[in-house]
Amino acid sequence: MKRTTAALACAVLLTHPAPAAAATPSGIGDVQRAMEELAKDAGVVGVISEAFHDGRRVGRGSAGSRLIGGKGGRIPSDSRYRGWSHTKGMTSAVIAQLVEEGKLSPDDKLGDLLPVVVEKDLVERAGEITVDHLLKHTSGVPDYGGKLDLFDLTYHSPMDLLKVSRGLEREQEPGEKFSYSSTGYVLLGLIIEKETGDSLGAAFARRLWEPLGMTSTYLPTRPTQRIKGPHGHGYYPDDKGRLRDADRQNATNGWAAGGVVSTAKDLAAFWRYQAGKRPPKEQPGTCIGIAALGSGPGSLAYLFTTEDGRSQLGVNITLKVPNTSTGDLPDKVLETAESLLCPAQ
Repeated sequence: MKRTTAALACAVLLTHPAPAAAATPSGIGDVQRAMEELAKDAGVVGVISEAFHDGRRVGRGSAGSRLIGGKGGRIPSDSRYRGWSHTKGMTSAVIAQLVEEGKLSPDDKLGDLLPVVVEKDLVERAGEITVDHLLKHTSGVPDYGGKLDLFDLTYHSPMDLLKVSRGLEREQEPGEKFSYSSTGYVLLGLIIEKETGDSLGAAFARRLWEPLGMTSTYLPTRPTQRIKGPHGHGYYPDDKGRLRDADRQNATNGWAAGGVVSTAKDLAAFWRYQAGKRPPKEQPGTCIGIAALGSGPGSLAYLFTTEDGRSQLGVNITLKVPNTSTGDLPDKVLETAESLLCPAQ
């Protein structure tokens, strides 16, 4: 069975009651104690977190270990990790900038923007699919996730990823319903490159990372490119069921859909920017307005932002179980975020 680098990004409404932790002057609870509790979960190798208020770090925590079996010491809280589908947020943010600049419209057709996908028969019904469909996962373009061997280090270009998708059966009409597709974001990445004249990494850097001070973020371009600096190692079963270090996975499988490597500080800067562009809606029963998740083989990457955009919590968890077998761990993370960011509720 093939293993995948498919990732998931979502906004989650937090409604789980949780006890309040000791608060810092900013109102954020005891991050270290909270991470020690999360690290007790049987599926966790290590967990790191950093909390921010008005862009200033006000808490940090690290528990568990850098390597499986309690080895390698604790992970530095400011370590880099794979952002997974936080990359989709960056891709959509650049698309929004291009729309604001009048270079794109949400109603523009894929076939007009990228004639090559029609000429090479890489996307079925490209003349009916809009930018808006791609952004909202309603294009019906099949998801290539799950069709790539995680530990095969063959270079995969964006066109290669489209070829994998084209070999899959289409299951819906354009615009018909939500159907998660990382392929749609690969197409948006190609649109960004065409409209900006930059590589995707250069477009991210010029339009997001440099203006927002995201100095530790980058987009790998080689299959063997690893996470820079000391970092946590998650583990994932190979085709024979053996746990392998997910740090050795193919770094070109994600690209515009899930390839970015970042830190809690940098992701907090990005989501503060997003909150300023599109203020979160009030959610009854919680102070959290945005809960963004990136999920991929070996790790989970969360970034929570309060309704007012002022307080944030980044959490990265490295795993020794498949992401589909984490049990109630996601619920524990949501409860933890609420207890730290909303201690008075």
